[in-house]
Amino acid sequence: MNTPDIPWRIPVKIRLQCGIERTFLGVHDALDFLENEWPLRRGERYNRAVRRCGAALHRKVPAEMAREAFIAACLEAGMPMIMTGAMSFYPTPAIPTRQASA
Repeated sequence: MNTPDIPWRIPVKIRLQCGIERTFLGVHDALDFLENEWPLRRGERYNRAVRRCGAALHRKVPAEMAREAFIAACLEAGMPMIMTGAMSFYPTPAIPTRQASA
């Protein structure tokens, strides 16, 4: 493909049906996988992901919209997303420890 890749702010890491984990860094990476390695070339979310990734490469939709469509297609095909790193927006409060009574 002659179109330059559009990287995602946060890569998508999924577990393939065979158990292997794979990371997708951007729109071109995801579209290549959808068109050449996808386990089942059907489904509403698969079709939407192909359309949105193609549109994102031509700057017609935001890359994050293509990312969300790709994640939905992965879930539809039984390939869950793997969360990496801390994704919390709020700090976890420290649990106070009790001091032993004298």
